[in-house]
Amino acid sequence: MNKKFEKLAARAAPAVFVVLWSTGFIATKYVLRDAEPLTYLAIRMALVVGLMAIIVAIARPRWPDATGIAHSAVAGILVHGIYLGGTAVAISHSIPAGLSALIPGLQPILTSTLANRWLGERVTPLQWGGLLLGLAGVVLILHDRPMSGEAGWGWLASGVSLVSITLGTLYQRRYCGKIDWRAGNLVQYITVTVLYGIGALLFENNVVHWTTEFVLALAWLAVVLSIGSIGLLYWLIRRQAATSVASLFYLVPAVTSAMAYLLFGERLDAVAIAGMVACAAAVFLVNRRG
Repeated sequence: MNKKFEKLAARAAPAVFVVLWSTGFIATKYVLRDAEPLTYLAIRMALVVGLMAIIVAIARPRWPDATGIAHSAVAGILVHGIYLGGTAVAISHSIPAGLSALIPGLQPILTSTLANRWLGERVTPLQWGGLLLGLAGVVLILHDRPMSGEAGWGWLASGVSLVSITLGTLYQRRYCGKIDWRAGNLVQYITVTVLYGIGALLFENNVVHWTTEFVLALAWLAVVLSIGSIGLLYWLIRRQAATSVASLFYLVPAVTSAMAYLLFGERLDAVAIAGMVACAAAVFLVNRRG
């Protein structure tokens, strides 16, 4: 029974991850109505540190050595720090929630290229075809979007997020795979809490409107995203090749766009839908074995 449950959980995990990760862009749009990007992220990460500290105190996992702590801190800055900061800044610069996921959605192309050289993973011709198909799908979703003015700064922030989450995923797989996820995540979240706190004090006004909408969205981001989906991401990284895990990010723009269309009325036309279908096909090809 346990083995059947484990197999079912392993099959469902990628789909659950995509849905949870996509909700992060939606919830971020809600919280940014009541707080500036770095201020909100500092509050979110401080809350996550408290929750992770409780988990660590109960589970008492093996603590990493000094080298492991350093690697966890670097991974945290890349995965939680620069990536989330870039995404929040992009949305705050008028990039719609559905589109803020698009540039990071190019991650599989960059990951497969780096993994091929850095991790020694072999990317098959079929997988390369899937990656290129996914890139075409993202381009279709991006068609006819504004790229200048304030939106230009938003797209730049999204580009920084792309590089950061790609390097962070590869770094986590190479250097943090043997570190207990609970202890490692606590180190990562403490690191980025300090990073965001300093950034918020230096560059923002630190004004927060504690509305019901803000509190609910913040709770979702802290508990479901920072603990649930990140834990699931690291579990997937340990079980699958970096290219296969990265391919899941092709689905995030499509799912996020669908959510944003339903919640915010963000445009979802026939060409964008065609791009979503291409992204889904790309994930299938990239995850093919043999």
